[in-house]
Amino acid sequence: MGVRDTGDLIKFLEPFDEKTVELALWLRKFVWKQYPRANELIYDNYNAVAFGWSTTLKVTDIFGSVAVYGNEKLHLGFNWGSRLTDPEKVLLGDGKQYRFVRLTSKKDFPADYIKELLAEANINSLANAKDLGSAPHGQTVVKSISPKKKRTGSK
Repeated sequence: MGVRDTGDLIKFLEPFDEKTVELALWLRKFVWKQYPRANELIYDNYNAVAFGWSTTLKVTDIFGSVAVYGNEKLHLGFNWGSRLTDPEKVLLGDGKQYRFVRLTSKKDFPADYIKELLAEANINSLANAKDLGSAPHGQTVVKSISPKKKRTGSK
């Protein structure tokens, strides 16, 4: 299991256009390369396919995630992005918690800066996580599959 376990995720991404799927899988590889011991939690939800990296198997410990909505709408998000320093002000969102970066291509992706944000988010997650000693490492786990889907822009 882990980074090579792509079967379910690829199946969940089938309704989306090729460019969006390619970018989502590229982002997945980008984060896995930085955090091979993190666990990937996958959600095939009502309005999006989302997958995130957690220090445990709990959604509350996810420090970074990818959400695929359709119409080439893809986010790299941070569950507690409001707590990140973000000196370059690239994170979008004005809620109490979640912040994200919209992605449309690899060439516009600020890789080094995102690595810094992921590192800070991971440190925050580790500081707040419980049961770290009993948590598995490097696993891919499908956490939910919504029986109904409503996604704009999928095939």
